[in-house]
This record gives sequence, structure tokens and C-alpha cells, in this order.
Amino acid sequence: MPTLNPRQAEAVEHIGGPLLVIAGAGSGKTRVITCKIAHLVRARRLAPNAILALTFTNKAAREMKARVGKLLRGRDGRGLKVSTFHAFGLNLMRREPASVGLRPGFSLFDPEDGATLVKAYLREHALAEVVSPAAVLGRISRWKSELIDPVLAATTAEDDFEAALAGLYAKYEQSLAAYNSCDFDDLIIRPVRLLRDDADARERWQNRIRHLLVDEYQDTNGAQYELVRLLAGPRGAFTVVGDDDQSIYAWRGARPDNLARLRDHYPSLKVVMMEQNYRSSGRILKLANSLIGHNPHLFDKRLWCELGPGEPARVLVCRDETNEAERVAAEIQHAHLTRDRPYGSMAVLYRSNHQARPFEQALRSLGVPYFLSGGTSFFARAEVKDIMAYLRLLANPADDAAFLRIANVPRREIGPSTMQQLADFAGKRGLPLADACTAPHLSEHLPNRQAQRLRELAELLAEHRAQASATGAHANPIAAARDLLGRIDYAGWCRDNAPSRAAAERRLGNVNDLMAWLARLHTEAAAGDGRLATLADLVARLTLLDVLERQDEAEAADRVHLMTLHAAKGLEFPHVYLVGMEEELLPHRGSLDDTTDETTAEGGDEPAGRDAGIDEERRLCYVGITRARQSLTFTRARRRRRFGETVRCAPSRFLAELPAAELHQSGSTERTDEEARAHGSAQLAALRGLLADR
Repeated sequence: MPTLNPRQAEAVEHIGGPLLVIAGAGSGKTRVITCKIAHLVRARRLAPNAILALTFTNKAAREMKARVGKLLRGRDGRGLKVSTFHAFGLNLMRREPASVGLRPGFSLFDPEDGATLVKAYLREHALAEVVSPAAVLGRISRWKSELIDPVLAATTAEDDFEAALAGLYAKYEQSLAAYNSCDFDDLIIRPVRLLRDDADARERWQNRIRHLLVDEYQDTNGAQYELVRLLAGPRGAFTVVGDDDQSIYAWRGARPDNLARLRDHYPSLKVVMMEQNYRSSGRILKLANSLIGHNPHLFDKRLWCELGPGEPARVLVCRDETNEAERVAAEIQHAHLTRDRPYGSMAVLYRSNHQARPFEQALRSLGVPYFLSGGTSFFARAEVKDIMAYLRLLANPADDAAFLRIANVPRREIGPSTMQQLADFAGKRGLPLADACTAPHLSEHLPNRQAQRLRELAELLAEHRAQASATGAHANPIAAARDLLGRIDYAGWCRDNAPSRAAAERRLGNVNDLMAWLARLHTEAAAGDGRLATLADLVARLTLLDVLERQDEAEAADRVHLMTLHAAKGLEFPHVYLVGMEEELLPHRGSLDDTTDETTAEGGDEPAGRDAGIDEERRLCYVGITRARQSLTFTRARRRRRFGETVRCAPSRFLAELPAAELHQSGSTERTDEEARAHGSAQLAALRGLLADR
């Protein structure tokens, strides 16, 4: 058994009744849960199959199971159940489907299945113009997380809009029943209803589970709270671990007050406070304590450590988002080159996914490897894949995969059946799809209109391919590629198909980044050996970068981590850059606007909603600070582009809530001498890398 501090040991050894462990960031909560499981089996002689540990993600469940496996080897751990809430619910429903209102062999709907259902309902519905399928599903999910059925949703609707949504909820549930299906929320609420309404089932499952452990309890919603209470029963044989200061999921129904509600149902509840932090330096913890001290608390605590004070945190004030990204990237490269700091030891954390793009661009330009977590990598974005497919086709007309991607992008009335007929025609003649479009007799196998559309596309590609492959002093494959994008009006396609103006702007920004990157590669190739690179050379280079970027994280661990603050929850890094410390970014503009709605997505660009508020945004910043072990750097920009305009940015109020004595502030937006040296070293390293690749 690992060595435990007094508070950890108290939590592990308490068996006499219900236990709530308030575990501060970095205080060893997973160690407590795994050691308690081992203690229950070895010291208390509880059968492993009578213990259930619940958490929220598959990754956390796997890690917990692996750590318990090191403590309980062989037969000692056989039968132990460690799973997510949803996996447990699915197991219960598969054991007794009839009891939860389903037939054997029921299906599980994923969000895309649900969106397809709702989209069909909305086609001829008055709400179609004002609400998206995702927003409808989000509202249904919130109702379900509070155990509200369609009838109750309709009778408690506050206005006609809510009543209409409740009607869609009823139709959605009717469809699920007709398909003998359930969705992810049903994996919690159906077991809750069974255990609540069926005394025999409740007794059966309470006898099966003699001790229940729950991780990240502050993230439970109303339905999950009821599930825990019904499984634990009046005995209250449970250990739940949580931290109200790290509750950052209100937008998906999490209720940190579930920690306090336990006292209402279990007056004998014992509370153990774990405040010793094993992760961060003393100065970092002072920042965290000071910030979170501005929030109301269910349980007061103050993190402390024995790791020494550490270095002061810094605040970098930058001109704009480009300057911010360039300074951070140069620092990272400099630290790697001069301090032998592994890239994987450094993380850039931000509030919203859209903030990643300038950091990706700055790191790529310096040849710094990175891994984008909690978002979509540059090459995986649809618009980048579209343009790459066009570039590949200009370089290689036989690239059928690329042709299939762009044949109807932008829309050319070339549907799946047309493409299937074209593929059959080309296959029989041994032709690439692009060549088959202009082959004789195609019109005999396709309607004239579709055959003409395909011919026009092939001729368009051939024209720009000839331009891209021209030789001589005026050869410019980049101009040929840009001309093609103009001819097809890809920008117009993006604007017409993006869900919002901001999304369209981001997509077009990614296209412009890709084309600018292509131009830089072309210029660098000419400067390196005087040889003009062909489009095929440039595309091959970008394709290789794409392949490398898609490598699994485990295969290339030494990469800078880029992620949202939500995605960083539960992780830690020696060196952290917490960027975008500005009003309307962190705290998010949605928390400042009393008129925002409740819909959002993790790390997304839509408001978190007024119900989350400033307190949740402060908790999110607190989570970011407590990810850092050795060094912490905040950055903010004086100006930032927003919705196509450059606006002045006010510093985040959270910076003012930090103790000034613990911060080293740089008011200059210009590079310091050290930053200039860092940038020079980074550029030199990048140049060496380019030359080494030739």
C-alpha cells in the first residue's frame, strides 16, 4: 500500500458510514479511491464483485482499474467493477431490459442518430427557423438529466417556445420507443426509474453492491445523484470524492450542490478535507487560492504544499493574437533548445477552440511539434481537407480519393448515384475518375446534365493543372491554385454553409493559412537551391505533415499540448501557458451577458450561459492554474480580431484577483532581448530542419 498522509489515511480507513472526501486539485484523490478499494478487499474482507467504482470517462476508468490492479494482484481483484456511469447503466439495462421498458437487443442512439431524428421533425416545424437540431437535443438532454419526462416538460413550460420544444421531446421519445432504442441520457434515467419504482429491483441491486465509490462527484447531474442514492440505499455504504472548486460542467447539467445535498439525505455523513497538494509549487498555489477565494464555497479549503515556493508566475502583454502566439511559440522553442526542456512538458491552455489557430500556425512555422487535444487538428478540418484534395488533384489527376471528396464541393448537382455510375464506367475502362469525366461515350451511361457537369469539372481541373505545371520564369503554381479557388467561389461556399458568420470567418482563415503556408514553402524552396518547387513537391510536403500530425499521441509524446481548459481537467504539466486572459474570453462573453441562452459545447465558441456565470468561469481559470507544476505564464492581447473587426481587449478581471506580489508583469508588447534571442534560435533551428529535409 502506498504511503498516505493523515487525511488520505482517514478517508481510506473510514468504513462506518457515508463518506464525502473534498479533494483539492493535486491532492491525490485517485490514490485515495484505489487504496480504499484495496483496503475494502484486504482489510475488510469485502468481495471484489461487491464493490463498484464509478467515474465519468473511459480514460479515467482505465487508469483507476490499472492502479487498482497493481495493488490487488491475481484473484484478489477478480470481479471488481470499475466503469463510467453510462457503462454501468448499459450493463444494468442489458441484464433486465424488460424492467426498463425495452426489448432484448435494443439499440443505443448516438448524438448523430438523435440529430437525424430531430432534423426530420424540424423540416416542417415552425421552430425550424429559430433552433438547430443540436439545440433541441441539448434541451432534451437537460430535461432528462433532471428526470423530467415530456408530460412534465409540457405542463411546466414557461412559454410557447418551451411548449413547442416539449412537443418535440415527446415525438423524440415516441420514435425511440418505436425503434426499441435509447439514447445516452437513458442509460442513467431508465435505471433510476427502475430502482425508484421497483422495490424488488432496488433491493436486488443494493445487495449486489456493498460499497460504492464515485470519482469527480461535483460533476454529477440530478439523475446521477439519484442513481448513487438509490444504489447506496439507507445504509449509505459509499465514498464519494469531489471538489466544488473544480466544477466546470454546468452547461451539461453538473450540479456542484450535489456535494451539499448529501447531508440532507445522510445526516451521519463524514467529511474529510484533503488540502495538501503534491503537484504545484507554493507560488502557483497562492495564485489558485487567491483566485478561488472570490467564489462562494460549499466547503472552505486552502491548498498547501511542501514543494517549495518555485518561480514567480508571469504575465505577458501582447499586441494582438498573432503576437501572442509568436511570443509563446518562440519561448517554447528557446526553452527546448537552451534548457533541454521536452516539448511534451509544455502546454498552451485556452478557453475556446477557436483560439488554437494562431498557436498552431506559429508552432508550425518554427517546426515545433504539437498535439491538439479537445479540438480538431488543422489538417482534419473540413475546409483544409477540401483544399488539400483540390491541390492533390492539380498535382495528380489520378487521385480518385481526392476527386470523390471535391466532386460536389461546392455543390454541382453531382450526387452519390452519379458518382457510383461514374465509378462503374471508369472501372470497366481502367481510367481515373477525372479522366473518365471526359472519356467518349460517358453520356451513354449518365443523363446528359450529369455528364456535362462532370465534364466541366474535369476541364476546370485540367485548365488549372496546366497553369500550375507551366515552366519558365512566370511559372507560379500558387497563383494557379488561388485562381482555381476563386473560380469555384470556395469562399462563397464556406459562407453559405457555415452555421454562423464567425464560423465562416474561421474556416476562410484556415484556407488562407493553408495557402499562405504553401506560398512560404514555395519561396523557401527557391531561396534554398534556386529550384522552383512544383505543386506536386509542395503537396507532398504538406501531405507528409498531415500524416505525421495524425500519428497517435502515444507514438509522439514529446509534443507541445494545445487544449481547452475543459479538456485539461485532470491533467498536469510542468510548464503551462494560460493564454487569452481577457474579458469576453476568460471570463467568456456568455457569462457577462444576462440575455444569453443556455446552450454551449465544451471549449466551444458559444456562450456558457448565464446559469454558469462568472463563478464557473473563475473555477475554469482555477483549473487552468492548478494544471501547472513548475512554471505558469499568463498572456493577454491588447487587441484581437473578432467577427472581422479589430477590437480593444480589457484584461481579464481574474488577473486583478491574483496577488500582484506573486506575478512578474511585462507591460511591453515588444520582444525582450531574451525573447529576441529565443526567436533567432527558433528560426535557425527551423532553417536547419528545412535544409535537413532536402
